[in-house]
Amino acid sequence: MAVKIRLKRMGSKKAPFYRVVVADSRFPRDGRFIEEIGTYNPIAQPAQVNIKEDKALEWMKKGAKPSDTVRSLFSNAGLMEKLHNEKNGK
Repeated sequence: MAVKIRLKRMGSKKAPFYRVVVADSRFPRDGRFIEEIGTYNPIAQPAQVNIKEDKALEWMKKGAKPSDTVRSLFSNAGLMEKLHNEKNGK
């Protein structure tokens, strides 16, 4: 089972709002998911990102791969650096 951390689109037409979810890669984008670990609102100025860092790190340690967009959100929040430091024992 290939697990991905990706965005699930919510909101209305032309007013997107996303949930950051952990899902099997075979499930549809807006379909079933394993766990919700945050939200992302690109409409707000500046964009609002709320991520449960402990859950995100836990899933990435288990092997979940973030999508490109989620990876950039995590990088901006400093999560990728934390993961790198934990893996390398710093």
